This record gives sequence, structure tokens and C-alpha cells, in this order.
Amino acid sequence: MQTEIPDYQKGSGCAVKTLLKGGTVVSGSKTAAADVLMKDGKILAVEQEIDEADAKIIDVSGRLLFPGFIDAHTHFDLHVAGTVTADDFQSGTKAAIAGGTTMIIDFATQYQGESLHEALNNWHKKADGNASCDYGFHLAISDWNHSVSEELDTIISEGVTSFKLYMTYDEMYMADKKIYQILKRLKEAGGIAGVHCENKGIIEALVEEEKAKGNYSVHAHKMSRPAAVEAEAAGRLLKIAQVADCPVIIVHLSSEAGYKEILYARERGQEVYVETCPQYLIFNEDVYDLPGFEGSKYVISPTIKKESDRQRLWELLKTDQIQTVSTDHCSFTLSQKAAGRDDFTKIPNGMPGVEARPALMYSFGVKKNGLTVEQMCRFLSENPAKLYGVYPQKGVIAPGSDADIVVWNPETRWTMSVGNQVAHVDYCPFEGISVEGKAELVFLKGRLAAENGKVLVEKTGSYVARNRHMELAQWN
Repeated sequence: MQTEIPDYQKGSGCAVKTLLKGGTVVSGSKTAAADVLMKDGKILAVEQEIDEADAKIIDVSGRLLFPGFIDAHTHFDLHVAGTVTADDFQSGTKAAIAGGTTMIIDFATQYQGESLHEALNNWHKKADGNASCDYGFHLAISDWNHSVSEELDTIISEGVTSFKLYMTYDEMYMADKKIYQILKRLKEAGGIAGVHCENKGIIEALVEEEKAKGNYSVHAHKMSRPAAVEAEAAGRLLKIAQVADCPVIIVHLSSEAGYKEILYARERGQEVYVETCPQYLIFNEDVYDLPGFEGSKYVISPTIKKESDRQRLWELLKTDQIQTVSTDHCSFTLSQKAAGRDDFTKIPNGMPGVEARPALMYSFGVKKNGLTVEQMCRFLSENPAKLYGVYPQKGVIAPGSDADIVVWNPETRWTMSVGNQVAHVDYCPFEGISVEGKAELVFLKGRLAAENGKVLVEKTGSYVARNRHMELAQWN
């Protein structure tokens, strides 16, 4: 069935009452048949059989209605590895909204010598007026000193409540002493840090060993970043967090070994949140052995791990041991990847995924691996909204919430390809993968922004100031 959309909704219509009739509303705890009434960018009512005479009616029978998906881990317009990511805020947020993601949280990066406010202002210049979905920022800290510490109270009061720390990469690396100091300061100020956990020293030693053997190909990338590299850093971070008595987020978890360290910390009573990404759920390390230079498309850090790790991550999702699924969207073209054709360490690390995530999670998660649609809602909408301080403005279809709604057609079957993606990348890492389910209609603050993968209106996204995270005990 093709849903008929009134002309007024194609590009405008926020001030007109709109009634989504006959659908099934999904939350993190239940699904229920209900109509949804919205106006002026907000949800007015969620009830069975709403009869609103002056509303424009859209028949969504047979569809699932999800709260707009939130991708809390993107890298748009990022200068890294001697180049700039292929997707900026204009193309990246178009890709997001096309797939059903109505809010992203990108990493505003503080470079050496900058204040946090300078970094934040730089990212506002990139994003403001260019985004087709709503957006917020984490702040990635690279230069920790007294003045930066003093900035935190103001930064957090201005709506940036989450931060990023790296345990690897020369330009972003934080030593244990500084990690401890930052975590203590964040606890005092009311912020929370997500941490990239890999052991820098072991990686450097393994890279030297591979090169000494003459191994400069993509295959050497996985050899230099085994699961133990993630596990060691995660375990060390969590012990630092224990001493600092501070909650933390482990971002892009890729391995069972890494999760074991998280489990130990949770058994000690620590508050630890965990994110993983679709690439770790869909692929295994065989991608690094593809012929020629094909494996460069999957050169990311942490690396994609073994088949047993992939299966374990699904088990952890099914038992809600992982809280969010984001993408780490950090895209590069094939020509950019080719910088490392003769030396794997020069391949820019990253891959696209912001528009593919919802369909991958529905097809591989709900249809093939036993997730419920309520869990999909938790991982992609409700939990990130709670963890990153935008709930209940976002992450739920409820009166008073933003009218960010994804009308999901569970019957649509289609094949992912570079030819039907919006991202500004000349390859699709999921090329040829058949999926079930699609974002048929995507409403951003009550306005129809995308239909069946086509963006209808651009640059209507707004910056969202965020509150402090809700503690896990408050989530239910």
C-alpha cells in the first residue's frame, strides 16, 4: 500500500494539525495500536481512535510508528588523517533523515591549544543552517589543563553534557593521569564521558612487527588491533573510573573480551553504559581478507572482530547488556582510502552507516536475531535520548514530545547499494545486502522530511541543547 501524503505536508505543514491514523506506536516497553495527533512541531495526543475534524489525516495502517531514531556517534566534516571526511553536515544529515534518523550527536573536536568553547563554536559554524535533522554535540577533549577544566561548568550549563576521550591516536591520546582528572571533574560538574578504548602502545608495537615482516596490506590492520587491545584499555579505563567514582560510556564495543571487562566492573557496582555499531553485528574479520584493496572499505578502529565476537554482541543486545547502537559514521571516498594502498597505517579509519542503521537493525536484529521492536526502539531512540539528556523531548511518542516520528513499513524489501544511498560516498559497505523494513515516512518536528529514502526538505534541523544524563536506575 502506498500512503497518500497531502501536498501541504510536502515541505511544510507544521502549523496544521496532522493525524497519523491506524498505526502501531512503538515505545521501549510496549507496542499499542494508537493514532497520533501533532501540530506546531509537537505531539498533541496518542490515543486509540482520535477523531479530529480539522486535522489532515494520513493513513498509516499496517505501519509501525517509531520515535525518531537518534544516532549518538557521528563524525561529519572532521579533519583527520590528513584529509576531511566525505560527509559534512549537509550531506551527512540528509543521509540520516533519509533512513529515519531525526537527530545526530556529532563530536566537536578540541584540537591542541583550543579552548572547549573555541571547539564548540567551530562545530556550530559547520552545522548551523546546514543540517537536515536535529543535532547536538559531544566535546572531544585533546588538551586538558586548568583553564579547560574551569570551562566545564559553563559548557555543561549551555547544553553540552557529554564528552569524548581517546586512549589511542597521537593527536587525541589521553594518559591515565589526565583521564582520572577529567572523570573526577566531570562527576563534579555533572557531565559524562564516552571513551575510545584501545591500548596505544600495544598497537604501535604490533604495527612495527607487521611492517618488519613486510606486511603493509589491509590484512595487517586486523593483526595490529586484536581484541586484547580493546579489552586491556577498557579494563584500565574502568578501574580509573572506579577510583574516580564516575560513570562512563564504552563507545563502539567490538569484542567479547572487551565486554568481560565491563561485566567485571558492573559486578563491582560501577555504572557503565555500552554502545556498539552495526558493522560489528553484520560483518566479521574476514572483510580484511577480501581480494585486492577491497578490505580498505572496512578499515575502522576498533577493528571488526571474529565471528564469535559478532554472535556474542547479538546475545548482549538480546539481554539488554548493551544500551545503544550508533554508527560511528566517519566516511571517506575510495580515493581517500587509496592513500594507504601501500601502507595500511595510512588508510583513513572509518566507514559510512548513518542512513543504513535502522534498516540493518530491523532486518538483522528483529527479523533474524530475535530482537523485539521494543528493543529496537530502546537501542535506537529511547536509550540514547535518556543517556544523552534529551528525553522525553526526543526518544518517545508521547504528548508534549517533539513530533519526530518514523512511519516504518515492515513489509518493504530492498537491497542496499551505492546507487540508492544519500551519503556522499562512492561505495556502500553494505552493497548487495537484502533487507526488510524501511522508513516510509520521516517526520521532523511534525514536518514530512523524507519519504522512502528521498529527502523532501533540507536544512530544517535545529541545534538541541541537552540536559544531564538520566541514570540507569531512572530509565524504567
